Amino acid sequence: MQSLKDRMAAANQLLSDVAVPHEGKLGRVFPEAEDDTRFPFQRDRDRVIHSYAFLRLQAKTQVFVAGGEWGDHVRTRLTHTMEVAQISRDLARLLRLNEDLAECIALAHDLGHPPFGHAGQDALDSWMREQGSSFEHNLQSYRIVTVLEKHSSLYAGLNLNREVSDGLLKHSEIHPESGETLSHSLEAELTNVADAIAYNSHDCDDGLTAELFSREELLRVPLAKEAYERTLERGTYIRGSLQHMMVHDLIDHSSLDPKDAHPIAFSPEMKKGLQELRHFLWERMYNHPLVLAQTAEGQAIIDRLCRSFLKNPNDKILNLQKRTNSTVVEAIKDYVAGMTDTYAKLMALQM
Repeated sequence: MQSLKDRMAAANQLLSDVAVPHEGKLGRVFPEAEDDTRFPFQRDRDRVIHSYAFLRLQAKTQVFVAGGEWGDHVRTRLTHTMEVAQISRDLARLLRLNEDLAECIALAHDLGHPPFGHAGQDALDSWMREQGSSFEHNLQSYRIVTVLEKHSSLYAGLNLNREVSDGLLKHSEIHPESGETLSHSLEAELTNVADAIAYNSHDCDDGLTAELFSREELLRVPLAKEAYERTLERGTYIRGSLQHMMVHDLIDHSSLDPKDAHPIAFSPEMKKGLQELRHFLWERMYNHPLVLAQTAEGQAIIDRLCRSFLKNPNDKILNLQKRTNSTVVEAIKDYVAGMTDTYAKLMALQM
């Protein structure tokens, strides 16, 4: 077997000059000896998928609660994450960026999402603001991989390469710890767009499966109609056609110039089409009465949990507070955000 150094050198020959090399540039917070078979970002990927936070994604809501009235064939937070990872790898390969890094950021990007989807995030943020703080799932994802998860008894967190952990701070311009200006890799930018490609396409699929709107209604959206017409020859699905169109548009209109404000971006036409599609989904899916009822229930559960724990924190919260050297409020936030939908409901019933 070739040495790790020789294999990484050969793999780097396939990358664009603007890609992050396979050995990385920023390193880990705690230095480690290299693995003899896996590249650094491949090791990071494995640490993410074997983490407890990743395992819990299978029981967290994307838009619908899986296994309930919507059935088993709607996306969970885990299946959404896997779709983002798949799209990220494909895009990175086409653009000659680092596939391993893009995949790892994608797999970790939603670790910090609380139960009950975006409704849960809003409820947790509202409660945190009452306590003089806030909640944002990307910052929580960063906290999970740097503080909350455990890989070794020698340090907190997963000790990922900084290109991965910093790549989770996609809405931040300033690093939350160092205060330095963040310079996101193109792989991080790509993963952010892959996230949008995934949810815009699979939410159409889930909305149809849940019968919140009909195919005829969806086809009134020009982008969806074009995607459907492309499926007729092969008899495939709108979801896949939408993804294919977005991927091709992105490849054709990305500059890959790090000095560009948006080096990885859609064309103006695609942006307009996606805006129309998102408007349709907001009206017919996200704000559907059945979805809003589910949303209200999830928000009430999170609010009840946080207020009850603030009055009477349990041993898990107190131990978490001690282990992370944080406040009780921060520990409650970490505990509740880490819950699955099912566990949150169970705990609320016990209050």
